[in-house]
Amino acid sequence: MVPITSAAEATARDAAAIESGIPSRALMQRAGAAAAAEIARAYRDRLAHGVLVFAGPGNNGGDAWVVARALHAVGVRVCAHAVGESGSADARAERDLAQPLVRGNEPTGTERLVVDGLLGTGATGEPRGEIGKAISQVRAIRERGAIVVALDTPSGVDSTTGSAASAVIADLTLTFGTMKRGLLIARANCGRIQVLDIGLAPMSQHDVEPMLIDRQWVANRVPRIAVDAHKGQRKRLAIVGGGLGMAGAAILAARAAMRSGIGIVRLFMAPDSVAVAQNAAPEALAKRWPDSNADVENGISQWAHGVVLGPGLGKSPETRALAERVLAGWHGPVVVDADALNVFEGDATALGSLLAGRPALLTPHVSECGRLLGVTTKEIMANRFDVGVELAKTTNAAVLLKGVPTVITAPDGRRLVSAAGSPVLGVAGSGDLLAGIAGTLITQCGEAFETGAAAAWIHGRAGELAARGRSIRGVTLERILCALSRAWRLTGKPARYPVLAELPQIEVEDGR
Repeated sequence: MVPITSAAEATARDAAAIESGIPSRALMQRAGAAAAAEIARAYRDRLAHGVLVFAGPGNNGGDAWVVARALHAVGVRVCAHAVGESGSADARAERDLAQPLVRGNEPTGTERLVVDGLLGTGATGEPRGEIGKAISQVRAIRERGAIVVALDTPSGVDSTTGSAASAVIADLTLTFGTMKRGLLIARANCGRIQVLDIGLAPMSQHDVEPMLIDRQWVANRVPRIAVDAHKGQRKRLAIVGGGLGMAGAAILAARAAMRSGIGIVRLFMAPDSVAVAQNAAPEALAKRWPDSNADVENGISQWAHGVVLGPGLGKSPETRALAERVLAGWHGPVVVDADALNVFEGDATALGSLLAGRPALLTPHVSECGRLLGVTTKEIMANRFDVGVELAKTTNAAVLLKGVPTVITAPDGRRLVSAAGSPVLGVAGSGDLLAGIAGTLITQCGEAFETGAAAAWIHGRAGELAARGRSIRGVTLERILCALSRAWRLTGKPARYPVLAELPQIEVEDGR
């Protein structure tokens, strides 16, 4: 796993490496050399047409000069365009080494690869002046068919907030040492993202930054199903939801749970929804909502190994009472989703009292999180990486804040991030699938924080697989459900050095 940092945190890690004895220029040289190697590896066919390098005035420009020199050394025709005067001694030194090698190389118009080294991690605000004009040039060259590789961050993308009003659109972003928060938000500007090792200090137990999970991390946490396993060993999951006219939400959660390896699912629904469930999901059992504490004890507590509460529940005083009844009578692992969160609007403390003492996972989207905390959706989105800390502590539960990216927070403040996903997941019912996946894992593992993160990654991966080679508009929930069987195949090649982490390009309707 790699840490996810704000601009200030990334700068602090660089400073710590320098303080430990690594010269700042050595970090610049490592970054540029690693980037040049990845460019040569990924785009060998384009190098014969020459490379156009844009080098800005900061250390990011210094990285670009290192790239220019490294590509020249392997026979690539490089045209380097300096934008502004190099502002640091390290950047000036690298410029002075590279410029004599590429001097006289003018753009031919046939370059099929552009390196963006205009602005780095510390840049904020809308680019102006020469930098703004250069960003427009890079965008125009890409429109003519060139590949754009951004160093550390696409110029104009705020590394902390992801703001990208006037920014480069890259096909590949090579970021150094850590993943940047802004890259995970501004995925449309970043293309494929690779985090490259440049020799920063290894993580310690005192590090508090969120950590990015990947396929291997998930594979290490998903329990294996034994060769001789039967349905009881694969556990029993109760799903409480499916109010009148909303049976589909609970049914989708049940279908996702069955495609995630649960042994048995029992749906507890509004009376008029039971027949609908029996027709739509015959592999699941179905009963009416528990009307009394005895019903909870006999129907859920004595039968289930885990509970999902909320899909299609509906928001009313009656469903608030139902949620309280279930949580008071059931003390095992629970996923609280959708309307089971909404019925506690502005009353997160009461929800926390009911959840105390058991593995619990809340799965709000940004609006539901805002309702629980009494803040606006805009505030939640602006503080996506941090807002879960307060809610997790208040509710004694792990919090899975859905979105781009998905941030999972433990009650003790630890954070994990899943960046798997696709715009195909942005439809009604997608969250119900996630609830079924998470319900399966929390039931089988008896732990909420890490299994919640694994569920988020699997859900996102299914979206990626379902979208592959297809228009976003043509992908249905049924296709995402079908893709779950492939998402659970967690084998694959380990990351190759110096790549610490890699995220695929997200396909968009108007992108390449």
